[in-house]
Amino acid sequence: MGDAFIRHIELLGYEKRFFPSQHYVYMFLVKWNDLSEKVVYRRFTEIYEFHKALKEMFPIESGDINIENRIIPHLPAPKWFDGQRSTQNRQGTLAEYCYTLVNLPHKISRCLHVVNFFKVRHDDMNPVTDSQIKKPEVFLLTKDSKKSPTDITGPIVLQTYRAIADYEKSSTSEMALKAGDMVDVVEKSENGWWFCQLKNKRGWVPAAYLEPLDGPDESEEQEPNYAGEAYVVQKSYTAVEEDELTLKEGDTIEVIHKLLDGWWVIRKDESTGYYPSMYLQKAGEVSTAVKSELRNRGAPPRRSTIRNVKSIHKQGRKQISQETYRRNSKKYIQNQRKMRGNSQNKANVIIEKNEPEDNKPKAQPAVPPRPSKDLILNRCTESTRRKIL
Repeated sequence: MGDAFIRHIELLGYEKRFFPSQHYVYMFLVKWNDLSEKVVYRRFTEIYEFHKALKEMFPIESGDINIENRIIPHLPAPKWFDGQRSTQNRQGTLAEYCYTLVNLPHKISRCLHVVNFFKVRHDDMNPVTDSQIKKPEVFLLTKDSKKSPTDITGPIVLQTYRAIADYEKSSTSEMALKAGDMVDVVEKSENGWWFCQLKNKRGWVPAAYLEPLDGPDESEEQEPNYAGEAYVVQKSYTAVEEDELTLKEGDTIEVIHKLLDGWWVIRKDESTGYYPSMYLQKAGEVSTAVKSELRNRGAPPRRSTIRNVKSIHKQGRKQISQETYRRNSKKYIQNQRKMRGNSQNKANVIIEKNEPEDNKPKAQPAVPPRPSKDLILNRCTESTRRKIL
């Protein structure tokens, strides 16, 4: 395939570690040209030394000869004492630095100095720890702060989930699990694959195999939206189970229920069924390289295929059958048609009422019926009664 190079570097956040003494390391998700993704950990002092060496290697591009020629980004020197506040506040600058670094000319962005610095080390896979000291605290960078360095709102502690069944990985980027394992979720993707870490192991795990510790995950849509959201199929899929749909690339569908295991309930005309969310894209959105890359992965396992009767997914959540989805969706479509028909009829009535008065036939007075003999004898005067006797 040729020499390895980095396609993208994303700052995930930082860890507060307590061994051999308290210090902070930044977490980077490094995406390589072979489509592999690795998480590496670097102290800021290491990053700054890397930065200084890079400037020495490329004096013209670093502006040492002429400041106007500088294209290598700036990076502030580390403080005498780096605490949690400075570590947190530096995230925006560091995220921007990595973005600029990867987009420099290839002679810089793909040089051995850059490639070797972000390669996975032994310590990345097996960090030095002490069982007597509490485990590292993880702080995840918010999505908004990744977009703008000025929008950093503060750290987010990673959520812990429990594995409900054994899972055997099928690729090097995934992570195997045993039932009962406690994992920290670094990144949740709506395609059903979550990036997790367990002690010194890290990798992608199907969300269907994970459950929160205290109840159903609140980020999942609890109720279907039968009005539906318009999506476009980006990759064809042939149904394997009876409750799945077979669709072709380019088909337009409506999503009526988004589930965390990456299998969404969709509607095509009057048919409903499950479809991998990673093969769908919201109507009107532009496809990105990241989304296109994710579609090359296989669809995650469905939650219904995992046998575990004790799972929170089965106990604390209302299970909706495919027949219920189909019936309620069909009922919604029929009600919409009736409402459209009624609105048209009302419009026609309004038009008729607005017709000119000259075109309408004038109403004739109604002739009252003749009263009966008994009614006259009981209610009329003596003179009127004499006339009928």
